[in-house]
Amino acid sequence: MARKPVLQLSRVERHYGEGDTKLSILKGADFELRTGEIVALVAPSGTGKSTLLHLAGLLEHPDGGEVKIGGRDCNGLSDEQRTAIRRVEIGFVYQFHHLLPEFTALENIMMPQLIAGLSRKDAMGRAAQLLDYMRIGHRAEHRPAELSGGEQQRVAIARAVANAPRVLLADEPTGNLDPKTAAYVFDALEALVRQSGLAAMIATHNHELAARMDRRVTIDGGKVVEL
Repeated sequence: MARKPVLQLSRVERHYGEGDTKLSILKGADFELRTGEIVALVAPSGTGKSTLLHLAGLLEHPDGGEVKIGGRDCNGLSDEQRTAIRRVEIGFVYQFHHLLPEFTALENIMMPQLIAGLSRKDAMGRAAQLLDYMRIGHRAEHRPAELSGGEQQRVAIARAVANAPRVLLADEPTGNLDPKTAAYVFDALEALVRQSGLAAMIATHNHELAARMDRRVTIDGGKVVEL
């Protein structure tokens, strides 16, 4: 059975500036991300990698074309509607983990669930499950400063999927880690994607990790092309 596209970018345009200073980053870009697949976005700095992730995650508006999440065109939505979709449908992981320093690993993962309206008991149960799945259940009561870089990033990944999103977008999630730790974190991320069936796009400069993903794409001439 064919996997359904959960993220679709069609003829997407993105420009910055005006007139003679106008810089065109994306020029009619097309891209699809399907359920249960991991796609590597391998592109040099300045080619539009972050722009593509921001558009896919509804953090920016395209200047042309369509962005669809779960088949729903998001272009005409209000900021409140876009925020609601991001909260439920999309998970983000960044190069820097952005964990809240005053809270434990468990509490950091509970936070987005509580914001979404889950009870404290249910949020705590799911957070504990995710920590166990990421093999750091024994670090649940530790604050970020007490965790290693790899542990912090696994907490960040668990937090990103806490509300069971359809799409996971990651921008250099292993960029600050040594090769061994990066491979370990990616193993955990890959297992989570395969088991949950979400769709993931991961921007990375690590060609070894990119080669392990289902597809590799880059940005060339303002368009998304397969490698």
